[in-house]
Amino acid sequence: MIKNILKKFSIHFILIISSLLSIFPFIWLISTSLKGNAENIFAYPPQIIPTDFTWANYTGVWKRVDFIGYFVNSMIVAGGTVFLNLLLSALAGYPLARMEFKGKKIAFFAILATIMIPFQAIMLPVYLITIKLHLMDSVNNFAGFMGLIMPFAVNAFGIFLMRQAFLGIPREMEEAAIVDGCNVLQLFFKILLPMVKPSLAVLAIFTFIGSWGEFLWPSIVLTKEAMYTLPVGINNLQGMFSSNWRYIAAGSILSTIPIIIFFLALQRYFISGENEGAVKG
Repeated sequence: MIKNILKKFSIHFILIISSLLSIFPFIWLISTSLKGNAENIFAYPPQIIPTDFTWANYTGVWKRVDFIGYFVNSMIVAGGTVFLNLLLSALAGYPLARMEFKGKKIAFFAILATIMIPFQAIMLPVYLITIKLHLMDSVNNFAGFMGLIMPFAVNAFGIFLMRQAFLGIPREMEEAAIVDGCNVLQLFFKILLPMVKPSLAVLAIFTFIGSWGEFLWPSIVLTKEAMYTLPVGINNLQGMFSSNWRYIAAGSILSTIPIIIFFLALQRYFISGENEGAVKG
């Protein structure tokens, strides 16, 4: 009995310490965003609770940069990326799970192999393709948004996750729908997609977080400040305010709010969706 208690205590203690270490940078970021100019943000040991508490950093960022414009741009890019990822990953995952065709396994493993290739390795050819297709913001705003969205419109992880989700659906459901007169499109959109909502939610969360926080690609292809997304716009604060870390911290905190809201809205699907994508091989 005592041995079990000590074991559980040790596990929980390690988890608590690990959680505190993981969340400390975020806590320090919040603390920095609430400190006034009279307080040293780099004091050692760190002063977590501000002595010169102020909201001026948030209002300062809001007034001095086009924060709403950056936010809208990020929402358009993240929303478009999530939509295309869900649609294309589901359309690719379904035939890999249910249909029989020549080269099916080769195609699936070839798709999985792309997970090992980092985006930085293919960034130059993608950039050249983007220029050739005139998907730059110098052409027009729509082309600029498409240039940000299309390189991340589908990925191997999403296809794999949706394939696993479709494998978990009994074939009897499809057979019954076909007997009732459903064609392929009706079967896919009205029967199968609603049954894999948890996996769609998991894919949506990961895609949204990745797209919302993407900095490297937008910083390369964007030329107009009016098209900046939040990560690029917040990075611009460093030059505009001579590295005013209070403003940068406040802008970073504001930019994380949509991610938290999006995750909380889909949280109930998250665990079940992860499990759903892991049971079938």
